[in-house]
Formats: sequence, structure tokens, C-alpha cells
Amino acid sequence: MTEASGRIAREHQDMMRANELNWDARTSVHIASRYYGLEEGKTPDPSRWFADFEWEDLGELNGLDVLHLQCHLGTETIAFAQRGARTVGLDISGDAITAARDLATRAAIPVEYVHANVYDAATVLEGRQFDIIYTGKGALYYLPDLATWAKTINRLLRPGGKLYIAEFHPLLNALRPKPHNGNGPDLVGHDYAADELVIGHDYLAGGAIKRESTHTYTDGPALEDSTEFFEWMHGLDDVINAMIGAGLRVEALRESHQLPWRRWQRMESTPEGWWQLPAGEPRIPLMYALLGRK
Repeated sequence: MTEASGRIAREHQDMMRANELNWDARTSVHIASRYYGLEEGKTPDPSRWFADFEWEDLGELNGLDVLHLQCHLGTETIAFAQRGARTVGLDISGDAITAARDLATRAAIPVEYVHANVYDAATVLEGRQFDIIYTGKGALYYLPDLATWAKTINRLLRPGGKLYIAEFHPLLNALRPKPHNGNGPDLVGHDYAADELVIGHDYLAGGAIKRESTHTYTDGPALEDSTEFFEWMHGLDDVINAMIGAGLRVEALRESHQLPWRRWQRMESTPEGWWQLPAGEPRIPLMYALLGRK
């Protein structure tokens, strides 16, 4: 990977280097996990990670140039190539890029993968431009500076090109389960034997959040090293204002009450294989999709 270019603060470069090492360490765990469906040499199934509305918003991809930023293992990236796009995946983790290349080969899908920090993408890709840039589902948490990120997106998009973000909603990160000590259903018939959700974290958190964990969000063994990483929480206003400030036009915003994975045990499976809170409970946004255009 190229050295950080100085477009973000030095302290952030050091934090992103810690994140790079952490994602390198996560890669082997994720490849072996049931979460990604890649255990025992299985071929990736990218369809499970996409909502129908994403394909509706993205439109026809055949013959277009698509860039997937922060692609990790490429389990989603290959879906664009399957739909006829000339596809590039980019990620900060060299180990993840190596695994992504192997998975694309295993699936016999032509995808180009690039190892780089997202802030260096325009430089590393040497002036190439794309019709669509896709990112999200846990990507923006690892970016300290959305204004610089959005300017990089602008450089990478062709005139008229689309930026599509499908990301976990900031409200999702503010919620946490709270054990309930009640006995049985309440007056409106809700059974709180399972944990209920409460606002337990700052929705408008600012600055870097240092975390350390020996396990990732998937099943699998503990990390052997590089357990420290950093996250930055971004509200919808942060994302939208960064796009506008970079000269991108915001065209559409969606909010969804469903997730592609089971965040809490009490969630129920949908017919499409996604997850939602139990029927009869108030629906809240757990994911959003944002469409911008240059």
C-alpha cells in the first residue's frame, strides 16, 4: 500500500494504520466463519448482502465501470461483475485483498482488486474514473474525515456518475439491549422476557473511539494479535453535508428497518433472509441508503 498522502491528519493516519493491521488479523477469522458463508471452501453468494431496493437504485450495470470502496473480502464486490460491470474493489487490508482475489477466482468472476487506503484511491488508481462508486455496510465507521473522503469520491466519479452508500443507520449504534426484570407481558401485550432496546450510546458522538476486542462481529476464533482499532461515528448530517461540500448532488435517501445480519438475538428472519425486530414492535431505521450524483 502507498504511504498515507497527508490529506488527513497525522494522528488519523496512525489510527488507520492500526485499523489496517486489525483488518489483516480479522481476515483469516472471517474466511473461516459461517457468517460470510465461506467456510470449508464454499463459493461466495453475494446476493444475500443486498436489498432489492439497492439494485433498483443502482439501475442497469452492464458495461459500466463500478468501484467498490472498502470491499473487505469482496463478497459483495463480485455481485457487480455478475451483473456485467467492469468491477474494481479497493481495501486497506492487504490480507483481505489477497483473500478477495482468491474468492473471485474460485467463483470464476473477473474482478480487479487494489490494496490502498481509501484516501489514496484517486492517486493509486491513476486518474481512472467510474460510473458508480459503491460503499457501506460498516465502511464509514472507519473513516475519520468525511469531507476529504467525499472530495476523493468526486475525483473518482465521471460527470453524471453515481455514489451509492448502503450503510448501517447511526441509530443502530446508539441502541443497546437492556435486561428487563418484569414478569410476562405488559399492558399492550408485549413480552419483555427478551432484552428490550434502549438508547445506550451517544448518537452524536464525535472524535475517535478506541476499541480493543479479541473477537470480531463474526463467529470464529479469537484474534491472535492487532486487537486494537478505531471508529468514528457519523450522523446522517455528516455524510450528506460532506457530499454537498464536495460538489455532489444528493438525489435520494432511504431508511430501512431491516439488516442483512442478526444484530440482536430477538430479531426475526424475513422471507428474503434479512433480519428485523419482532412483528408488532415499532419499526425504526437500522440501515440507510443514500444516492448522490456528480
